[in-house]
Amino acid sequence: MPSVTPDYLEALSTYLENNIAGFKGPLSLEKFSGGQSNPTFKVNAQSGTYVLRRQPEGKLLKSAHAVDREFKVINALQGSDVPVPKVFHLCEDVNIIGSMFYIMEFCDGSIYWNASLAEVDTNQQRTALYDSMNKALVALHSVNIAEVGLSDYGKAGNYFKRQLERWLVQYKASELVPIPAMDKLGQWLQAHLPEDDGKVCLVHGDYRLDNIMFAKGQANIIAILDWELSTLGHPFADLAYQCMGMRMPQGLGSIDGLKGIDRSSLGIPSEDEYVAQYCQRMNIDKISNWAFYLCFSFFRLAAIVQGVAKRASQGNASNTNANQIGAFVEPLANMALEIISTEDQ
Repeated sequence: MPSVTPDYLEALSTYLENNIAGFKGPLSLEKFSGGQSNPTFKVNAQSGTYVLRRQPEGKLLKSAHAVDREFKVINALQGSDVPVPKVFHLCEDVNIIGSMFYIMEFCDGSIYWNASLAEVDTNQQRTALYDSMNKALVALHSVNIAEVGLSDYGKAGNYFKRQLERWLVQYKASELVPIPAMDKLGQWLQAHLPEDDGKVCLVHGDYRLDNIMFAKGQANIIAILDWELSTLGHPFADLAYQCMGMRMPQGLGSIDGLKGIDRSSLGIPSEDEYVAQYCQRMNIDKISNWAFYLCFSFFRLAAIVQGVAKRASQGNASNTNANQIGAFVEPLANMALEIISTEDQ
C-alpha cells in the first residue's frame, strides 16, 4: 500500500476493530503479487489473517475499479452454489486509507497460472480441475438473480451491444498510440453484432484460471476471486473469455495459454469438448456466432490491458510490470483477426 506508516496502520487497525466483529490488531500488510487492477493485501492481525482489496490511487476511468460492486456480489453469493470468500466489511469512506476498500477472509488454497497445469501430477487431476471450472461456471450462470438480491446489478438485455459500445469508448480513452489492428477488430465486431437472444445471467467478467482458487491438492474450488467486472450479462461472454485464455500462447502476459499444446496428452479437454460440457449442463443445443464471442473477448481484454498501460504512463498502475503490458494490446487484436480470417475461409 503506498505511503504506509505506523500511524496509518494503527488508524486502519482501529477502524477495523470498530467495524468487524472479533477483529483485533495490531496489523501488518503484505501486498499480493500479480494482478493489474485493484491492489490486494494480506492482512496479518492478532485475530487472524484477512484480505484487503482497494481501489488504486489516481484518477480512474468511469465505473472502473468498483470494489463496492465486488463486495455486493460476493456478499450476495454467500451460501449459494458459487464458491466465494466470506466478506466482512465495505469501507466507502476514502479518508481511512485514501480510497474505498473491503475486507474478506483469507482463503488458503492453490492458484494455477499455466493453463496446461504443468505443476499438476496426473492427467486425471488436470481433467478434474477443468471439470470443476466448467461446473462452477454453470453454477454461476444458473444463479437466480432475483433470489440473491441482484436484480439491480446491471441492465438486462442487449449485453454485447452495450459492452461493445463501452469498450470501444474505454479503449479510445486509454489509447496511447494508434493500433490499426484494434481499429479493424472494433469495426468487425460492430458489423457482426448478433441479435440479442434474451439470455440474462450473472457474469463474472474475468473468469479465468488464475482467478480461481482450488483446495490444495484437490480439484474442488474454494473461491472464485476478482469480481470487479461482474454484472448482469450474457453467459457466453464468460465462456468465450475463458476459452480465449486457453487459446493464448505461452509467455503472453502473466498466464500461459494452451496454443500449440497437445491437450489430449495432458488430460485437458479441447475447446469443443469444454464448450460441449458447458452446453450439456446448461441444456443448450449449440452456440451460434462463436467467433464473435471469442473476438469480442480478445477486444475487451486488449482494451483492459490498454487501460493498465494508460495508468502506468500516469504512474497509477498497481503492478510493477504494468509499463510493459501495453505491448500485449496489438498481439491480442491480431489473435482475434486470425479467428476472423479462419472463419471467412
